[in-house]
Amino acid sequence: MSLHIKICCIASQEEMLLAHAAGANAVGLVSAMPSGPGVIDETTIARVAAAAPTELDRFLLTSLTDPREIVAQHARCRTRTIQLCRSVEPLAFPILRAALGDVQLVQVIHVEGEENLEEARRYSVLADALLLDSGRPNAKVPELGGTGRTHDWSLAARIVQEVPCPVWLAGGLGPHNAAQAIAQVRPHGLDICSGVRTNGQLDAKKLQAFVAAARGGVRAG
Repeated sequence: MSLHIKICCIASQEEMLLAHAAGANAVGLVSAMPSGPGVIDETTIARVAAAAPTELDRFLLTSLTDPREIVAQHARCRTRTIQLCRSVEPLAFPILRAALGDVQLVQVIHVEGEENLEEARRYSVLADALLLDSGRPNAKVPELGGTGRTHDWSLAARIVQEVPCPVWLAGGLGPHNAAQAIAQVRPHGLDICSGVRTNGQLDAKKLQAFVAAARGGVRAG
């Protein structure tokens, strides 16, 4: 199997280049969120996205749900992919497709229980990919990612098996469990933020260890 690696919460051009040099396929750029790490302003997102090597995918993480607002945000940030961190109404997808052209749409599913299996099935025919994370979108202060927690990987594996689109796995990943995650879930890619950081800064040693563990997990599988 092939595996994609996304390094999220990128804060600068230097971090983006460090992730690319370590072997990442994509980086995540976090816009305004109700909580969580990694938020940067849209000017910085646009600058980092424009400076990225062509082969490196750039994800804009958005908490917006109104398609008109998402389109306007994309016009300011200009990434190749948009990661929808809240559930977006299904009817929004045709609007986004018409306005955004070939921009990829990745819908986040915050895995909390069996109900998310049907949610994943529903979005799998609308989005280009799903990303399974460990947020709590209905909490008093919504958590939309970057929690450092794992979720039920047996349920994640069922989602991967049952939906037709690629599925990313996020939440509580690190060098210590990357191979296990790959073996159990068989995702399209792994997405990591806090697990490769020290005091909020991207840590080159942790980053290299994670990429090595993930690639080793693929070879073992």
